[in-house]
Amino acid sequence: MTRTLGRSGIAVSALGMGCWAIGGPWAEGDQPLGWGAVDDEESVRAIRRALDLGVTLFDTADTYGAGHGERVLGRALAGRRDEAVIATKWGYTFDEATRQATGEDASPAYLRRAVVASLRRLGTDRIDLYQLHLADLPVPRAEALVGTLEDLVAEGLVRAYGWSTDRIDRAEAFGQAAPGATAVQHALSVLRDAPDLLAVCDKYDLASVNRGPLGMGLLTGKYTAASTLPRDDVRGLAPGWLEWFRGGRPAPEWLRRVAAVRDALTADGRTLAQGALGWIWARSGRTVPIPGCRTVAQVEENAAALERGPLAPDQFAEVERQLAALRSAALRDADHPRFPSPAAPATHP
Repeated sequence: MTRTLGRSGIAVSALGMGCWAIGGPWAEGDQPLGWGAVDDEESVRAIRRALDLGVTLFDTADTYGAGHGERVLGRALAGRRDEAVIATKWGYTFDEATRQATGEDASPAYLRRAVVASLRRLGTDRIDLYQLHLADLPVPRAEALVGTLEDLVAEGLVRAYGWSTDRIDRAEAFGQAAPGATAVQHALSVLRDAPDLLAVCDKYDLASVNRGPLGMGLLTGKYTAASTLPRDDVRGLAPGWLEWFRGGRPAPEWLRRVAAVRDALTADGRTLAQGALGWIWARSGRTVPIPGCRTVAQVEENAAALERGPLAPDQFAEVERQLAALRSAALRDADHPRFPSPAAPATHP
């Protein structure tokens, strides 16, 4: 099962692999931004197994692991680069030696330095999808980057570009003003729909690249109300913008939603995660979910969803019915999910 990456015409598997977690530890001061310790050799095996199973899109960012994530991905793809579509991001600054986030830089000059550095870490001569990582950058400042991005496309260093943002006006601005823009990366899952962003993608022929398709693990069924995440994991010491976990535990309002849709998502024999991915594919033909993976086993379970494809219309309708009933019954404050505040965080993976 494949999708076209917006107006670029680049063909990708309908499922990508998110590479935030394989970056390993990095932080902003005492706030962890990684997912704890990671086994680089297992990460390499997972990436190669994903390729073997037909997954071709790999999404990372220069800041993941303060550059380490790109290096691991580049090593895994050595000798198989032409089988893969590499998506990475720029905008946040970091210190590779200390693995610390240091701020952000939205200047055209930094953009050019960042792409050269990412190419070196990835061990490649081109980036297939280069994404602005600063979700809340004012539109005029983002538009000031388009000329440099177009130059990078003309030079063959970048094939296409996009913006990682949940802001409708930001996505629309790139759709209107940026000739080489081909994708918006945004949050989308069965727990959190994004109809307005999907409408922007339809309007401007952009791919919808979906981060958080499994709710940072909640839609794997692995976590319960008693689960506790370690403090070296971004979910264990969750910053304000991370909605799925609080105090190192799954947020109860989101667990209620998982419980509400579990039976409908698994009715045809899929696992919970496979059902959640099938819902995204049924939601729109532009969607490309990028669940994070750290192990070969996780890759294999997610990739098996490709064989089943989108949820059947009746199954999709039942999931929507369950969610509608739950939302209409959610009258107490405790039942309302906490969405990230409008203010941009200092650093946002």
